[in-house]
Amino acid sequence: MTRVKRGYVARNRRRRVLKMTQGFRGAHSRLFRTANQQNMKALRYSYRDRNRRKRDFRRLWITRINAGARLHGITYSEFISKLKTSQIALNRKVLAQLAVLDKDAFSQLVRNVC
Repeated sequence: MTRVKRGYVARNRRRRVLKMTQGFRGAHSRLFRTANQQNMKALRYSYRDRNRRKRDFRRLWITRINAGARLHGITYSEFISKLKTSQIALNRKVLAQLAVLDKDAFSQLVRNVC
């Protein structure tokens, strides 16, 4: 059987993997095999965490809205329910920003809804 010389193909593949793992610590950025394993792991984590980020931000927004609503003597669920019945279409991100940055506008919104 003849010998196959891969030449630049293998070198380019290794260079691409090592370029993606720059900034990793120790052998994870220098040795090809461990760098390749860490790169695959990092790509799996980034795929998983793109969806998790959406979840985490929604939880944060709900917590902030709840804190702002409880200052006015109403719970989060009651507040969202009354927003829906009064047909005010503000998403949770905007409501959370109002609750944190513009407390006067948020309190006015709570008063209008209740």
